This record gives sequence, structure tokens and C-alpha cells, in this order.
Amino acid sequence: MFRINFILILLLLSTACSQAFQAQNPVVGAAQTDLYLPLIKDKRVGVVVNNTSMIGDEHLVDVLLGKNVKVDKIFAPEHGFRGDVANGGEIVDGVDAATGLHVYSLYGENRKPTAKQLKDLDVMIFDIQDVGCRFYTYISTLHLVLEACAENNVPLVVLDRPNPNGDYVAGPIRKEGFQSFVGMDPIPIVHGCTVGELAQMINGENWYDSPDKCDLTVIPVKNYDHNTLYLLPERPSPNLPNDLAVRLYPSLCFFEATSVSIGRGTDFPFQVIGGPNKELGTFEFIPRSIRGVSDNPLHKNQICYGIDLRELKEVPTFTLKYFLDFYYKFQNQKDFLTRERWLNLLAGTDDLIEQIRAGKTEAEILKSWKPELEAYKALRKKYLLYPDFE
Repeated sequence: MFRINFILILLLLSTACSQAFQAQNPVVGAAQTDLYLPLIKDKRVGVVVNNTSMIGDEHLVDVLLGKNVKVDKIFAPEHGFRGDVANGGEIVDGVDAATGLHVYSLYGENRKPTAKQLKDLDVMIFDIQDVGCRFYTYISTLHLVLEACAENNVPLVVLDRPNPNGDYVAGPIRKEGFQSFVGMDPIPIVHGCTVGELAQMINGENWYDSPDKCDLTVIPVKNYDHNTLYLLPERPSPNLPNDLAVRLYPSLCFFEATSVSIGRGTDFPFQVIGGPNKELGTFEFIPRSIRGVSDNPLHKNQICYGIDLRELKEVPTFTLKYFLDFYYKFQNQKDFLTRERWLNLLAGTDDLIEQIRAGKTEAEILKSWKPELEAYKALRKKYLLYPDFE
């Protein structure tokens, strides 16, 4: 599933790389059944899971059922229980054919479990692989599940997994007035937390709308720290097919608010940048409709010209370079930025676009974020479960 050349690149990184990754063998929380089975024994269990909720070759739901756990309901986030619904596609309630269990959508009519859905449950389990970015909606689902469990007095067990972008913190903090499903909490774009650490932060800081706190238990990852380079065993969503896409995702997602494609509708989404204008670059690609991945991609069936990022020689971290480069390739910036409000929601602020329009350099923009990032790092330390990268 993952590009071999990218793995080789990672292994051949020079000492100039910013992070000294350590080779370890993390054991995810879900695999440590002895730690959480006593918490759910003889209880009616709801699970928030998707295609990433694996213990080796087995899905968590199958493992629990095999151990006679009373799994009562499945709750599915964006992309669905099986992870096969394209971005933005509505998830509907249904019945899982393999298990016969009812699947409730958390990306349809409601995005938070309802009181009725939780009424007959004794405990909830959350086990989904995140990629460490504020606008990746699985952590928005986590936020709302915490809130619902707090409101309805249902304990929540988070089975933690490593963060493939967990070796640094970057980007602007989400400001008041810019809360959305791609920015629920006041954290930076690259938040540097596992879902377990983030759950503790959301719960500890009372960032959800409930007078009561959630009864939260986190089952930590074994043999993990924030210097660990974690290569994902499953693609976390249809348009993040490999580790390179996951590492570029924080930097390229801003292009979703523009007329420029980042490869949706190709075999290499979030690994290329381009559009129909030949002046955008020499690399060529053609976005096409791919069912369940990108049904109607930007510039469908058109030749796009741009750049190919698949041959990067170091591990990507968050940068504004690509966005700024393409911004200045357009004589009329209105032809580039097509959805300004969406950009502001992704950034969590309208300061970024104003800084770009004012001609600020990347260094100047990054410097302006530093005070708030330092305050966030201090807050983050209160909730860390693993040795940090600093």
C-alpha cells in the first residue's frame, strides 16, 4: 500500500534532518486487550471505529465479539465504518453485513451520538487512527463523542494509536469565531498529540459544551514516543493512501480552498500540486473520477500542470512554501483563492490570508505564530502520555 521509495528515503535521511527518529515497535492500545477487557466485561459497549481500527489482521469489532464482549452499536465517522466513502460523502445509518450490528452515522444528520443512541450503553470505545492535523475530522468526532459521553454519563475508553505527524507542532492556533468541524478546538494545525493525549486535553480543559466531565480512560501505546517514526499499516482515509501523503497533508490542505488540485482523482493525492495552466509547472497529471475516493475531483478529465512531490529527499513537515509559490504564480489572486471562508476555517484564522496579501514572507508569518505556539506547547505538556520530541 505504501510507496517503497518513500520508506527508503526515510531510511537514508541525513543527519541534517530536523528530527532524529528512533526505530521502535509500537503496540497500539487496541492490541493490549488485557488492559481494557476488564473495563468492558459484561457491559453493553458502543464502538467508534473505522477501517483503521485493526489489531494486526483483525478488526477490533471482530476481536471483541470473539472474546464475547457485548458490542451493541457501531458509530462511524467521515468515510464510513469501512473507510470507503469519498471525502464529504454523507454516511447513513445501516446494518453491517458481516456482524449484523447496527451502524450509526456520525457524519450525516447528526455528528454527535444522541442521548437516545447512548441510553442503553454502559461504555463507549474510541479507536481510530488520526494523522495529527486539526482539520482532519476524526478528532472533531472525538470531541463530540467526549461531549456526548459527558452529557449522558457514559464512560469513554480511548484506545490510543501513534501520531504519524507527532514529532513536531506547527501552524496557527484556531481563534474564536472560526470553530467548525475542521477546527473544533483551539489547537495548532499540527497539534503533536495522539488521540489519547488530545482526548485528555479536551476533557481537562473543558472545551466541550457540558457542565460535567467525561469519565475518560486512555489505554496508551506501548513502546512509543514523539520521536518515533510511525508508518501507518492502513490508509487512514481514501485520499491519504501512503505515508508521504500523510506527511504532506498539513501543508497541502490549504489548496482545497483554491483552484489548484492536489491530486484528488489520481493514484497520488496529496503528493502533487497543479492546474490547467501550463505555467504552473512541467509535471502533468489528469484527475479522474474514482468511486469512493474522489467522485468529482477538481479539474476532472483535464490535463493539469504542476509539481511532483513524490521524490522529496527528507521527511516533510508543515510549510507555507508551496502555497505561497502557487499564490504568486497567478496574476489575479482571485483566480487562485476561490473559497476564502474555507481557507480561513482550515487555517483557524483570517490573519493568514491578510498576511499573505500584505506580502509577508514565510519566515515572518511563522514568527508571528511563535508566542501562541509556545503557550500551546506548555499546555500540551500537561497531557502528554509519552516522552516528547523536545
